[in-house]
Amino acid sequence: MRSMTIIEDERLLGSELKRRFEREGWQVTLSPNLADARRLILEIGHRPAIVLSDMNLPDGNGLDFLAEARQADCKSEWIFLSGYGTKHDVKRALELGALDFLAKPLDYHKLDLTIAAASRGAKASQRIEDTTNSQARKYHPDSYLGSSPAAEQVRKMLSQLVQIPLSSILIGGETGTGKGLVAKILHYSGTCREGPFIDINCAAIPKDMLESELFGHEPGAFTGAKGKHRGLMEQADGGTLFLDEIGEMDIGLQAKLLTAIEEQSFRRVGGEQKISVNIQLIAASNRDLRGASDRGEFRSDLYHRISVFELSLPSLHDRKDDIKLIVESLMSEFSRRIGKNVHILPGDVLDRLCAYRWPGNVRELRNVIERSVMLATGPELTAEWLGLPGGPASAPSTPSASSSAATTSVTSPTPTARPDAASATDEEDVIKLPLDGSLTLEGMEEQIIRTALERQNYNVMGAVRILGTTRETLRYRIRKYNLDRLIEQNQS
Repeated sequence: MRSMTIIEDERLLGSELKRRFEREGWQVTLSPNLADARRLILEIGHRPAIVLSDMNLPDGNGLDFLAEARQADCKSEWIFLSGYGTKHDVKRALELGALDFLAKPLDYHKLDLTIAAASRGAKASQRIEDTTNSQARKYHPDSYLGSSPAAEQVRKMLSQLVQIPLSSILIGGETGTGKGLVAKILHYSGTCREGPFIDINCAAIPKDMLESELFGHEPGAFTGAKGKHRGLMEQADGGTLFLDEIGEMDIGLQAKLLTAIEEQSFRRVGGEQKISVNIQLIAASNRDLRGASDRGEFRSDLYHRISVFELSLPSLHDRKDDIKLIVESLMSEFSRRIGKNVHILPGDVLDRLCAYRWPGNVRELRNVIERSVMLATGPELTAEWLGLPGGPASAPSTPSASSSAATTSVTSPTPTARPDAASATDEEDVIKLPLDGSLTLEGMEEQIIRTALERQNYNVMGAVRILGTTRETLRYRIRKYNLDRLIEQNQS
């Protein structure tokens, strides 16, 4: 139920407002003075969606109470009522975040409109708060899984860093070690959690567009700039800006970024007015930026500015003891996502996972487990879909004379297949996949599903049957790889 607190010393007006809003479905508390309201909101911790308050009360000023409430992190929408408010009072009320300032005697039509606006604002604030709390639970230092000394050291460092206000931090480590995860932990569990988290991969944006993406642009700043664009740094005001792969940023743009970080202000491309921001900067790179700065490939002044704190993440190869815990967590995550119950990790499968070097680190492991869970037909995570060297789904076949690329053959199960009939398998029951690095693991999976659909004339249940999976699992994968349209085209 929607909640409202009315702070009003005029007994008749307070009672009338209370009855009016209770008839509209509000849960209303009425405080005749600031002492009672202070006990309710500051001591008990009641957080109404809306506070409707007189400004001048027998025991104090409503504006002063609002200032106290804001310091206590009360985010209620605040509306003031007053018979003789000054311009100074109105200005201060707005500076403290009050929604409106209504004069007495009340215009009830205007009051209803203001309450409706306050209700919408309260709902939006509640959604933001719920999202923030949810993300804080999801991205906690303990989210960095592992029992190895290396993982424990990272968690210990994160637990310390989230307690202090950071101006900037540099996260290093190989590709796929979890730099994005660590950035979210630092934001959602840190001092900037109430603000936005804005991220950008510097390697994914053309260098001639990256400046506009970061700082924004004014209309006509360059060809095609038809309107004003708020850059990511402006959008991150009050929160965190995460610059992934900052080592790929053009060295000319690095100078402007350095100035913006140091001054906490910048100008949009084509703009003259300075825009001030208050952001926490998290940068990440899989390159050795210290070495790059020594070689003149990265600005040394920017490196020293962003590496106030520097955290290097270990590779998965150096924390093999953590693989079991990470795999079990991933199995649970993907099972929940698609409605499966893959929860058994056989010892031989774990041995294979631990024996592999994982050049793509946790990201590669995540992709492998996701595919294996999606294609699993029972509660066990089998080795069939791991796609790792030396496994059932990756043993290379003998390359033909016309091709030097290694390939793997995946045989579709059929009701009449027998172990001793493998050599007699029809060509139509085999899918050949390259193992020369030209196709990613996800690419292999997409090709398997696409081929199965083609051979079953785009009949989904036929593909389900020959892949030995479920309709829900295959439908999930079809949507993931955007194969819906292909099916519609071939069935029309």
